[in-house]
Amino acid sequence: MTEDILINVTPFETRVALVALGAIQELHIERSIQRGHVGNIYLGRVVRVLPGMQSAFIDIGLERAAFMHIADLRENRIERSANTNPTPIEKLLFEGQSLMVQVIKDPLGTKGARLSSQISIAGRMLVYLPHDPHIGISQKIGSEAERQALRERLQTLVPADEKGGFIVRTQAEGASDEEILADLAYLKKLWANVQAAARTLPASSMLHQDLTLAQRVLRDMVTPMTNQILVDSRSTCAELTTWAQTYTPSVSERIRHYSGERALFDTANIEDEIVRALARRVDLKSGGYLVIDQTEALTTVDVNTGGFVGGRNFDDTIFKTNLEAAQAIARQLRLRNLGGIIILDFIDMEDLEHREAVLAELKKALAHDRTRMTVNGFTQLGLVEMTRKRTRDSLAHQLCEPCPTCQSRGNVRTNRSICYEILREILREARQFNPKEFRILASQGVVDLFLEEESQHLAMLGDFVGKQISLEVSSGYTQEQYDIVLT
Repeated sequence: MTEDILINVTPFETRVALVALGAIQELHIERSIQRGHVGNIYLGRVVRVLPGMQSAFIDIGLERAAFMHIADLRENRIERSANTNPTPIEKLLFEGQSLMVQVIKDPLGTKGARLSSQISIAGRMLVYLPHDPHIGISQKIGSEAERQALRERLQTLVPADEKGGFIVRTQAEGASDEEILADLAYLKKLWANVQAAARTLPASSMLHQDLTLAQRVLRDMVTPMTNQILVDSRSTCAELTTWAQTYTPSVSERIRHYSGERALFDTANIEDEIVRALARRVDLKSGGYLVIDQTEALTTVDVNTGGFVGGRNFDDTIFKTNLEAAQAIARQLRLRNLGGIIILDFIDMEDLEHREAVLAELKKALAHDRTRMTVNGFTQLGLVEMTRKRTRDSLAHQLCEPCPTCQSRGNVRTNRSICYEILREILREARQFNPKEFRILASQGVVDLFLEEESQHLAMLGDFVGKQISLEVSSGYTQEQYDIVLT
């Protein structure tokens, strides 16, 4: 399965789409005004230690203090690996202390960034761990023989006096010794620059900023299956080519400048796909559909047969719908960048073989996802529980904001509900005040209802309070907004 990577560049944002099988599989957006912080290294200052939570808040110069749990402290990890009793966080950190930290999760909602003192610097072939002297192999390299061969090969390339460690990435499988050594030298140079900055800059300063989105694409997303990388900005294309020739020479020949008359994203209908990726409902080709709801705690995906009746019997229809849904769910998780706890509600299947087949299809489809995840089997309620690592905002959180009309509830009260609330409010105010008239300012729909179906109730209330009640449409009011003016 070959892939194309499309990079759309404007002065205000960069968008990257990974296209495979004729459809967009991943979308990444980085806006110049709100560039992500994951991977950045800071010299933080401890502002508060919370023994009860075994956590600390650390100032790294962002709008909100960042958060670090004891599990992300390097000293704690060393103690756990040695099977010794962990030292409480209040004995490791104190207020005012300077500490080198790295952002592992961007700020999400009201939460500050998540930090770790276990520094890691990613290259094309390797990840450098300056404080962790061991050699690890990417879990995506399944062959044990290949893993051992890569470990032994790297051990011969790493200098004997090296105090840090490395994780071998999947891109190193077909790399030459010269490419690995070049990556190693690049990482060591970056770490030396970080150390030099830490000696001179004050607390709450940034020591190292991760690559731009376009550069991270060349480092992280390009695989042997990548056919071409199209960039619609001539200057960015030249910059990426120069960067690739230095750090990822094998990628540079696949970078091409797109100069077609149509917009780059229009060639693959990506703009329409983005609109569909923000909707709750995802239609399946068979006629079934998914309903995706994202909440603060978790994301739920509900599978429905909809108009699909193509199976030989009811069980066969359910099975085919769930198989198609498994593939669609895997794609939607990547496209929408959904993370955290995810609950999948497939249509109930009585046949155990059908359940196992659907679960296998889901895991197969998820294998293309570069993000770390875990998938559990069906629970007693027939739900599939899974987790997907969350480091950046989802697509919806990047492109949307809470609705000011419904206050993020997802629905609004009916015009009739608002009418009755207004009637009750007038009755309350009539007991406290003695105006000449009550004037109702409301939306067109509420006023129309008062003039038609609710006119009798409005007249009865006017007779009861002994005051005139007038109506006025306020075009700027939403359905739930109203005012009662006493004159």
